[in-house]
Amino acid sequence: MKHIRLIPITAALLLASTAWAQTTPCESFAAAAPQGITLQTESIAGDAVRPPNVAAGPLLKAHCRVSGKMEQRTGQDGKPYFIGFELRLPVDWNGRLLYQGGGGNDGIVRPAVGPQAVGLSVQGTQSVPGYALNRGFAVVTTDAGHQGPSADFGFDMQARLDNAYRAHDIVAVTAKSLIQRFYSKPADKSYFIGCSGGGRQGMMFTQRFPQHFDGVIAMAPAMRVSKGATVAAAWDTQAFQSIAPKNAQGQGILSQALTDGDLGIIRKGILDACDAQDGAADGIVAHPAACQFDPKSLKCAGDKTDACLAAPQADALQKIFSGAQTSKGEKLYFTWPWDAGIGHPQNDWRAWKLGNSTTTVANSRHVFLMQDALQGYFVTPPDRSLSIYQFNFDTDPARMDAHSWIFNTADDVKLSAYKARGGKLLFAHGTADPIFSSDEMVDYYQRLSKEHGASTQDFSRLFLIPGMGHCQGGAGTDSWDGLQALVDWVERGQAPQSITASGSQVFPGRTRPLCPYPQYARYKGTGSMEDAANFTCTAP
Repeated sequence: MKHIRLIPITAALLLASTAWAQTTPCESFAAAAPQGITLQTESIAGDAVRPPNVAAGPLLKAHCRVSGKMEQRTGQDGKPYFIGFELRLPVDWNGRLLYQGGGGNDGIVRPAVGPQAVGLSVQGTQSVPGYALNRGFAVVTTDAGHQGPSADFGFDMQARLDNAYRAHDIVAVTAKSLIQRFYSKPADKSYFIGCSGGGRQGMMFTQRFPQHFDGVIAMAPAMRVSKGATVAAAWDTQAFQSIAPKNAQGQGILSQALTDGDLGIIRKGILDACDAQDGAADGIVAHPAACQFDPKSLKCAGDKTDACLAAPQADALQKIFSGAQTSKGEKLYFTWPWDAGIGHPQNDWRAWKLGNSTTTVANSRHVFLMQDALQGYFVTPPDRSLSIYQFNFDTDPARMDAHSWIFNTADDVKLSAYKARGGKLLFAHGTADPIFSSDEMVDYYQRLSKEHGASTQDFSRLFLIPGMGHCQGGAGTDSWDGLQALVDWVERGQAPQSITASGSQVFPGRTRPLCPYPQYARYKGTGSMEDAANFTCTAP
């Protein structure tokens, strides 16, 4: 399989990396821990290991791995808590800090290597990321103040606050302090990259702590997950459950509400209706704003066949894509774009909405992950009996009001302090995302643009990625180097007019320009449709 080259570090970065080699031995660094912080260190030789649990991809450059704990305490629920973090300090440092955002309910200290938005390459049958650590960035991650991915931490109010914003502020400050101690100089520039919950964290930093970062990439941000996308997860689950075939006990088999063949029918229907609207019939709907697909067009005229959908299936799709609402028609979440990626087997749409097609056990990620957060974190007080199958769209949303403010980032579009300091904010969102609708992201960016007018693109740009699922993967060009684009914008004043993206699994070797919203990539009419050079960013 053809390899996709990652965008190389510029010569300027290579020169910079030699100027700030480490000045403190890794082995003795733990002894210099600030008061209240316990540290452990490990010196890792270059080209010797990969990140934990990663079987393929590049080996890591030489660095000092620092793991730490802060604010150890016993919670009101009687359980131990602390803020855990990992900081990796490269021997050849480029003078920059990258804060690697978390995701889900957090509770895990992920390897601080910076795999997000730095490009993928295909090795064998796997898509493997490049690493910001290997580019010379010092990288930090955190568990956000609790241990374990379950939302049980929601029973402790301090843990809720830590997870929402407080722990991130503390870790950012601590990481900068440790970098100063290790290299005997502060970081010249600081960056943040995160997706999903990490995308929300990036937005949170620009709003609550605008002083921390010069540039932020927020991908598919969970900007109103506590009361928006989680409600949508319940809405979608109930819509599919109502049409699912029944088991021997009369219970709906959620995973079989749509078969894999049905998803293929949906994909073909969307492509037939909308694929060529960008000038190229290439398996990607690159102009989603123009897509007027109607699922009713897929209804069988008579009995269900392998070429059409049963009427209840088409109706359920229409209900889901129209967005969650109350019995009075009041909107609770956004519409969803008709992207053909939702029907591709490489996309995670089935896994989130329906679950594994070969099982009769409810195993969709909505049922297990979103329901866990709903019960333990998003309602107050926590309620482990609350099921997304029985969620009441008229009364239950009010149970989310008490603490939704601590992690909602959807309302603040002023960003006055972040804009004033010269910060840059880059958004990205896959239009086949099954958790957070890209229509929600578009709504935020439109409100941001209304607030700031023509100056909006001086500090913030949105890139929609057709066909991509949640954070990466799916039937699109999902490999892109957002980190280099952000560095160029912050440090060289080169705002991204487009970002070249590559296909990693479904379209290996294909390249496309990602265009700043509201532009989209349109085929020029001649030349290979596999080459980004033959597409241009076009206003709708």
